[in-house]
Amino acid sequence: MKQHSIGVGPAGADAGASIAAANGTTPDTSQSGVAREYHAFLSDVEDLISSATSLTGEDLAHAKARLSTRITAAKASIVRASGAVSGQVRSGAMATDGYVRTQPWQAVGISAAAGILIGYLLGRRGS
Repeated sequence: MKQHSIGVGPAGADAGASIAAANGTTPDTSQSGVAREYHAFLSDVEDLISSATSLTGEDLAHAKARLSTRITAAKASIVRASGAVSGQVRSGAMATDGYVRTQPWQAVGISAAAGILIGYLLGRRGS
């Protein structure tokens, strides 16, 4: 059975995502942390499946504990990524609201132009 590092805590692979989240970097950084946890989780599941018939009591308990740790780390990565994304969406919505309140007629003009463009594109698609 291959040995993998768990990647939980400050010394693990998850530390980069934690630092990036603290620094306020983009959700791409968090998504790469989620992807890293996902691939490590899949690797552990594949190892467990391939060696399930040869595992004894202590080895099986160790594999289950490692898998449980991976599941916990993956859930934490997903929570961090969703928090980063929701924060950026909230920030974008507040910026849009501020712009519309300070420039209402420009916002109406942009909305009308977008509506006309979308209507034109949908009309061409139907014919």
